[in-house]
Amino acid sequence: MGLTARLGVGETLGDRVMKVDHAGEHGAICIYRVQRWLAHWRAPEMVLELEHFLTHERGHRALFGAELRRRNRRRCRSYHWCGIGGFILGAVTGLAGRKAIAATTVAIERVVLRHMHEQLRVLENVDEHAATTLRCVIAEEQEHHDLSIGRLGPSRFWSKLIDPLVSASTETTIWLGMHL
Repeated sequence: MGLTARLGVGETLGDRVMKVDHAGEHGAICIYRVQRWLAHWRAPEMVLELEHFLTHERGHRALFGAELRRRNRRRCRSYHWCGIGGFILGAVTGLAGRKAIAATTVAIERVVLRHMHEQLRVLENVDEHAATTLRCVIAEEQEHHDLSIGRLGPSRFWSKLIDPLVSASTETTIWLGMHL
């Protein structure tokens, strides 16, 4: 699968990637914010981890936002939709508890990491500013994925339930951001 986008007049592929990734980080902030709030009740042992993830995601959104300002580009049209979707997903999975929260993070980060690695591969020698921004984010996204896999343990009930839904909705959100 190649990296494709429908670009506006004067817009580069790097511009569009920065917009879509910025919106995605906003969605992630909304997911973790609601999950953290509900974790106080449903999974208190995860509150500090979710705060850690939330701090990373806020930093990622700021990096992509700074790059958009440097490029004199507006944020993605999907920005607010990502936030609303993130809020809903965070609420549903936060209410379900620790394993659902972890399964959600694993599913999202697996899709996001695959896209970011593809973006980096395509933009590396074409748009160094975009590539540098991606490099700054990838390691922390991998950390979220790996820590969450550790939280799942041997039972895969939540993974089997959540993974296809969250993976498909994350893929769809990215595709829409790149093509609308």
